[in-house]
Amino acid sequence: MDDLLSEFLTETNESIGIVDASLVVLEQDPSDESHIDGIFRLVHTIKGTCGFLALPRLEAVAHAGENVLGKIRDKEITVTSDVVTLILEAIDAIKGILAAIEETEKEPAGDDADLIARLNDLAFGETAFEAALATQTGKEPSLGIVSEEDLEAAFRAAEGPNAGSADKKIRPGEVSLEELEAAFQAAEGPDDTPEPTAEKKPVAEKVTKESSIANQSIRVNVQMLENLMTMVSELVLTRNQLLQMVRGMGDSEFTVPLQRLSHVTTELQEGLMKARMQPIGNAWSKLPRIVRDLSHDLGKKIELVMHGSETELDRQVLELIKDPLTHMVRNSADHGLETPEDRVAAGKPETGKIILEAFHEGGHIIIKITDDGRGLNGAKIKKKVIENGLASEAELEDMGKQQIHNFIMRAGFSTAEKVTNVSGRGVGMDVVRSNIEKIGGTIALTSEEGEGSTFTIKIPLTLAIVSALIVECGGERFAIPQTSVLELVRTSAEGNCNHFIEMINEAAVLRLRDQLLPLVHLNEILRLETAADEIADQSNVKGAEEFIIVIQVASFVFGIVVDRVFDTEEIVVKPIAPILKNLALFSGNTILGDGSVIMILDPNGIAAMSGDAVVGSGSSIKEETTQAEVKEEKVALLLFRAGGKNPKAVPLSLVARLEEIDVDTIEVANGRKVVQYRGKLMPLMTIDEDTKINEQGRQAVLVFSDQDHTMGLVVDEIIDIVEDYLDIEIISEGDGYVGSAIIRDKTTDIIDVGYCLQKCFGNSFSGSDVRPFDPVSEKQKVLLVDDSPFFRNMLVPLLKSAGYDVSTAENGLDALKKRDIGEHFDIIISDIEMPEMDGFKFAEEIRGDDRWHETPIVALSSHTTQGDFDRGRAVGFSDYVAKFDRDSLISTLSQTLKECGSAK
Repeated sequence: MDDLLSEFLTETNESIGIVDASLVVLEQDPSDESHIDGIFRLVHTIKGTCGFLALPRLEAVAHAGENVLGKIRDKEITVTSDVVTLILEAIDAIKGILAAIEETEKEPAGDDADLIARLNDLAFGETAFEAALATQTGKEPSLGIVSEEDLEAAFRAAEGPNAGSADKKIRPGEVSLEELEAAFQAAEGPDDTPEPTAEKKPVAEKVTKESSIANQSIRVNVQMLENLMTMVSELVLTRNQLLQMVRGMGDSEFTVPLQRLSHVTTELQEGLMKARMQPIGNAWSKLPRIVRDLSHDLGKKIELVMHGSETELDRQVLELIKDPLTHMVRNSADHGLETPEDRVAAGKPETGKIILEAFHEGGHIIIKITDDGRGLNGAKIKKKVIENGLASEAELEDMGKQQIHNFIMRAGFSTAEKVTNVSGRGVGMDVVRSNIEKIGGTIALTSEEGEGSTFTIKIPLTLAIVSALIVECGGERFAIPQTSVLELVRTSAEGNCNHFIEMINEAAVLRLRDQLLPLVHLNEILRLETAADEIADQSNVKGAEEFIIVIQVASFVFGIVVDRVFDTEEIVVKPIAPILKNLALFSGNTILGDGSVIMILDPNGIAAMSGDAVVGSGSSIKEETTQAEVKEEKVALLLFRAGGKNPKAVPLSLVARLEEIDVDTIEVANGRKVVQYRGKLMPLMTIDEDTKINEQGRQAVLVFSDQDHTMGLVVDEIIDIVEDYLDIEIISEGDGYVGSAIIRDKTTDIIDVGYCLQKCFGNSFSGSDVRPFDPVSEKQKVLLVDDSPFFRNMLVPLLKSAGYDVSTAENGLDALKKRDIGEHFDIIISDIEMPEMDGFKFAEEIRGDDRWHETPIVALSSHTTQGDFDRGRAVGFSDYVAKFDRDSLISTLSQTLKECGSAK
């Protein structure tokens, strides 16, 4: 294809997408002139380029559309739904012609006369001649019909040519030389005093500046990016192999160069992956138009709200989720939202909402599609399930609401009463789930009848290079994508009161933190042969040592039993061989650093192969006792030694990784010990003066990470991971410790992770000089609202050590659910920046309701300007505290409770 034509198609397709979305916005807000100006410019550019490239059909349609847009811009035509519909019809015609040009490299034949006529009729209405005629005769002229008498009268009234020029042959549009000279002489000439030219300088500067900005971006062929990614993937494999070789050689002259190579490879990999990233808004660009058309077709009023459109993910993933997202939005519009009449009868506003959200969370992209419609009808789903023979009535009685709702993901399942051109054929949600799972993602559904539904999609940022946990079973190694791994659990023959395996209905389950998780033995589902005596041991010895990988697939959690667990490694995902493509257990294969080729397990496939035992039938003791008052919860703690006599502990949820680093890689920067970690410098610190860094060999390090800040805590040894009640018995007077507690019958010092981060990144995590006050004599109830698990897990022990009874919520909406079920708190601590409902809206909601109206609220935020303070107090916050200013938080809680009193 000609380069000029190719560039035209690329730019025009981009422009058409913008026009599509802008027209929908213009229809909703006709007063916004910025939209019509932008639309007009884009269509005008398309028309002009078509003329240059000799594309007459495309030019004619664009020109007719431009005429209408020009009249709208000049306020001669009012924007209505019918007007926008006609313009969108022209845009669709342009799209069709563009698609044909892209396929055949030439403009297709076709007749757009009817469309162009309707556009021109809208732009110009009756002709000026017809209007004048109607004025003269005083009667309504017939469209396109003029009497012979009227033509004769008009001809006689018309001014004839000048007699003097009758002998000259002048073509239409020409003027004589004499007339041109006379006009030139009569024209007013420029002033003798020339105008200053200084005013032109800024224009030149502006053009230069705009040109320099434009030159900062270039178009890159997608295939070139794909080839570069393939080469970088091979480089990562080679890097892993070299590092594996050096590990077995001990000290070597190659160690330092290879570390540098590893560092550069990581930077190159991250840079290229960033170049492949595109905002998810590119996948959403067509949705406003789709929702607008559905609104007209279904007779519903629908508002589409989009949050997080700037969230970026890999281009390959973006292309794969476009169709599933489109289908789910169409489903929400058709099945989810009610008609205006039904909504009013249900006490809802006439206009239904479909909300799209996207945000990053733990190496994933989370996409939520929410509607405020009728929700799923459990009774109707049960009826369809029985009719289709998917389950008996008795089986349905034993199922929870979540399991019943998940039947809509089955192939051929639909609750629609009639088939329409939108939905109802039972083809869709199963395909959506299949497509999401193919890229290593999951889809979860929550719904409340009468209130609406939410689909939550969790997908990886990229498909090319992923972090995986390497495990062994039956002598074979496998990789499990780390994004699906929640935690590792080891059960021993001696037994552990916190986690152990037991049998329920002849099925093995793991009791973990008062929850029963179904177990899957990897050797059984893969049919891996083991020695006969090992099989006998497995069947006869209950409670023997087992390594269990706790996996989450959508909202379901289960355990996979393996023989050994190795380490995590960045792997390059290779497509699975065609002969194995029907095996749902595997998602691909990879090459390890030692050259071994291993299979990558697909957690979604394992869950599906294991049946209902995994996908939702695990009983949760916690769910059965949701109405009971639970005073304390066990916390997973990492026990270790780091100087001093007493063992030390930290909540496991705060630990990003456990690492063993080569002491030869430790460097000194600005007087502090650092190590190169994942392409960045990570500071190292010790919590106790007695802790010494090993002089040779490897050093154990606990890695703590929050967003861009990562630091390592040097420890002597890791003791164990336990689950116990975290009751702070003695408040610490020294820095770096929250206090001391009894864990496993031993006095254990609890580490203050906030102090460690503050010590390493002083300015970012600065605290005040205020010391914590003594614990409150009577426990007061505190609600901590923060979307970051890191902050929740860090602050809960701190607040408990100060004597508070702490409950947590992930965001404002989650907190309001506690209000709705009748819970009360003495004080609330709320973050400001949260998804779904931020802190400001949360505070407004509380102050506007009688139930928590008097409860004091303390804002917790990284933004502490005077403007933030003023806005916070305006919406109802009692005080403002900077994040990580732990001491100030404790002091503020005490002071606020004294001033406001406890809310009853």
